[in-house]
Amino acid sequence: MKFDLPYPPATLSPNARLHWAAKAKAVKAYRRECFVLALAARGAQRWDSLNGPLHVVIRFHPPDSRRRDRDNMVSAFKGGADGIADAIGIDDARWAPVYLVGEPVKGGKVTFEIEA
Repeated sequence: MKFDLPYPPATLSPNARLHWAAKAKAVKAYRRECFVLALAARGAQRWDSLNGPLHVVIRFHPPDSRRRDRDNMVSAFKGGADGIADAIGIDDARWAPVYLVGEPVKGGKVTFEIEA
């Protein structure tokens, strides 16, 4: 299963200096958006009966060519990963993720690919 998600908003960056309530609201909104997109991509496919780790490739395509720290991108995506985990019914603790940084695209995106 492979699908695209929106790039995490700047408010989710660990470097953003937001009030905790504003950040919680942003995380909730991004998690919900990723949940809905993952649910649509999943369709009737069931993943909860699989055993062992799931190989996951998460490729970040930033919105511009500025240098970004990979750890910050992963941290900003945490709410999105939780939304995907909710949609497919498998805790993200079972994922064996690989994080990659792809070419910039207008508006940015995150490509999520999972295989058993």
